[in-house]
Amino acid sequence: MSKRKNPSGADNLNGDFCDFLMELADYEKNVSRNIHKYNAYRKAASVLAAHGKRIETGDEAKKLNGIGEKIAKKIDEFLQTGKLQKLENIHQDEEAQAINLLTRVSGIGPVKAAELFRSGIKTIEDLRNNQNKLNHHQIIGLKYLEDFEKKIPRAEIQQIEKKLKDLINNVDPEFTLTICGSYRRGKSESGDIDALVTHPSVKTSEVKKKHGEQLLKNLVAALDELNMETISIGETKFMGVCRLSSELPARRLDIRLLPPEQYQCAVLYFTGSDVFNKTMRAHALQHRFTLNEYSLRPLGVTGVPGEPVPISSEEEIFDYIDFPYKKPEERNM
Repeated sequence: MSKRKNPSGADNLNGDFCDFLMELADYEKNVSRNIHKYNAYRKAASVLAAHGKRIETGDEAKKLNGIGEKIAKKIDEFLQTGKLQKLENIHQDEEAQAINLLTRVSGIGPVKAAELFRSGIKTIEDLRNNQNKLNHHQIIGLKYLEDFEKKIPRAEIQQIEKKLKDLINNVDPEFTLTICGSYRRGKSESGDIDALVTHPSVKTSEVKKKHGEQLLKNLVAALDELNMETISIGETKFMGVCRLSSELPARRLDIRLLPPEQYQCAVLYFTGSDVFNKTMRAHALQHRFTLNEYSLRPLGVTGVPGEPVPISSEEEIFDYIDFPYKKPEERNM
């Protein structure tokens, strides 16, 4: 199981429950391909991680939003026996274990992992001996597997953020950059770095796409001081690797280039958390708006979304849908 996805931390009083729930979530996503159960386990883990008291019974857990009867029973089983029979069975399943292991590599999804398993590849060592079966992204993911699974301390991201802003400002001071995710939510460490960038000249129209692509390439070329390696680069998104120095681990870095009119909705969406985003989207629908990473649109009487509402700040999104403003650090649901 990838430690990067685990919400446990030193201040998590329910960390052992979160551990087994996240392991179950990985199984449902990678092996069973049951996204509903995957989301349910992740939400329960997130709720328990944020709960400031140690849960002592399944009934107590059920009182929390997002924990139903089945998960409560698993908590009781774990409290009574110190283990879960379902996980014990999974641990005995060679294919499940191999798929969960192989999907730890960035770029290898459940389908590719199952294909690799069927071809006889069951371990990371097997992967290293069969790199001809991997694409460029997967080879980079394998190369930096251990580095990518190490959490990034907040202080290191702050250094990377300063360097990114300084280097981008040298290209053009009209660029705006925001690092989102758990970093923006105030967490002490993060799994990767997700940077959003905008510039007044970036437009949504097809004619301007090539301009955006060239702008992104120029931007990435200017970041050589961060020892960049490219996984992929397209019209609006760079996926790659950076590191502050050769002594430090390599870090996953994504940069998305967005038009100004989409920027605030994207900052909101990529800041998260997932549970907070779902709560906010549901609230928007109740107030006859549809909200996603691109725009906020009013719903007409027929239920068809109208033109995007002009947005110049995150606060405006909250105001439009009549949702009390939450600072980023208050969104760790």
